[in-house]
Amino acid sequence: MYERISPRKARLIGDLIRGKNVDEALAILALTPKDGARVMEKLLRSAIANGQEKGEADDPDALRVSEVQVNQGPTLKRFRPRARGRATMIRKRTSHITMVLSD
Repeated sequence: MYERISPRKARLIGDLIRGKNVDEALAILALTPKDGARVMEKLLRSAIANGQEKGEADDPDALRVSEVQVNQGPTLKRFRPRARGRATMIRKRTSHITMVLSD
């Protein structure tokens, strides 16, 4: 999933929940005051729902977050006017987040 958050910030949240039980990971994300926690929580809930829909996860409480990868996605480039008629590039970074759940 591509998300509009820098990879450096998203990796901090991914490191918090890697290897944890799904219930424990949701609790950690609910109490983490960073904006990236909302993104990871949404992704984790989506992964749980996908597992239930495909029939791979009979008991969602037994799932663990086995892998969280946060890679750099495409960068949005914007320009900001500066002094003396110049312009500076603003890079709005995105992340490509992959989450794998296992029993």
